[in-house]
Amino acid sequence: MRTLLSWMPSFATAKGLRRGGNVGCKVGLAAMALLATAGGVAPSQAGTVTFGSGANTFNMEFVTIGNPGNAADTTGAPNSAGAVGYTYGIGKFEVSEDMINKYNALNPGLQISKDTRGTNKPATRVSWNEAARFVNWLNTSTGNQAAYKFTTSGVNDDIALWQSGDAGYDELNPYRNSLAKYFLPSYNEWYKAAYYDPNKLGLGVGGYWDYPTGSDSAPTPTSGGTTAGTAVYGQDFNQGPADVANAGGESPYGVMGLGGNVWEWEESSGDLANSSGSSSRGLRGGAWGYLSDYDLSSSSRNDFEPDFEDDSNGFRVASLPSSEPPAVPEPTSMAIFGLGALGMAYRARRKSKA
Repeated sequence: MRTLLSWMPSFATAKGLRRGGNVGCKVGLAAMALLATAGGVAPSQAGTVTFGSGANTFNMEFVTIGNPGNAADTTGAPNSAGAVGYTYGIGKFEVSEDMINKYNALNPGLQISKDTRGTNKPATRVSWNEAARFVNWLNTSTGNQAAYKFTTSGVNDDIALWQSGDAGYDELNPYRNSLAKYFLPSYNEWYKAAYYDPNKLGLGVGGYWDYPTGSDSAPTPTSGGTTAGTAVYGQDFNQGPADVANAGGESPYGVMGLGGNVWEWEESSGDLANSSGSSSRGLRGGAWGYLSDYDLSSSSRNDFEPDFEDDSNGFRVASLPSSEPPAVPEPTSMAIFGLGALGMAYRARRKSKA
């Protein structure tokens, strides 16, 4: 049996919607709406979450990346990428210096090093290992399972792999504990948030753009701002990155700065295997001081060792709705009944016109 996620898009193929006419289109869209209300679609990830305590609290805004079960893109790097079978959230903005400052104030024994440009600037010169420590704290400070398994005390030490005897072990990704709520985005999660547009072809038909501003044309370089179709790149290196909420146009899902401003760590290893804690990790998106728009494109992916620190590298956080592993839902009996009723109504209408 095909799952709901692979079944639903059959209503939304451009050819199918045209061939079915207005009535067929309405039936298909109504059926998808019924499926959503019947529990076939995961809950929204959008919203603002507060972390920390006392004077050291900060807010992190998450954007819902829906449309689970989307097809992968086979034109970028890696090939293929972007297919995600569940709804998740991703930080609307890159992690800021202010967030790291407040983390450090609450974790005196595990300090994360970074550049100092301003509280609203993206936190740079943060290694993958340090970003993973920060993410673990987001989880444990809110009563959730840590995402990454550290067995030594150094803030820039490599992780160990989760093992089959560990609760939350996922054989497909030994890096991430499946019970964690917050984590670094995998290569698929990052790629989808940046390049996938659920309505690229219209009428609910999705596809991928070459750039994370919802276009196959390179973004217009800018030093900062929120104008659609712009990105912070091609700037003088001494200028530094823009504030995280002023980092250019948004992706089709409404995420800012996925192209330009600073390079961002992926959770995934360079070889995508996630089989060693010391493996290099992916970096994507380009940075303010890079001249080529290619670095922002879906074809560009770099990787460096997890303890590597650079003044152009930052990160953002992804999330799930609860401390439960993502599940690919099957059609509920209510949804199937509703689809049958819609189909009967459609056939009855056609018969009455015959």
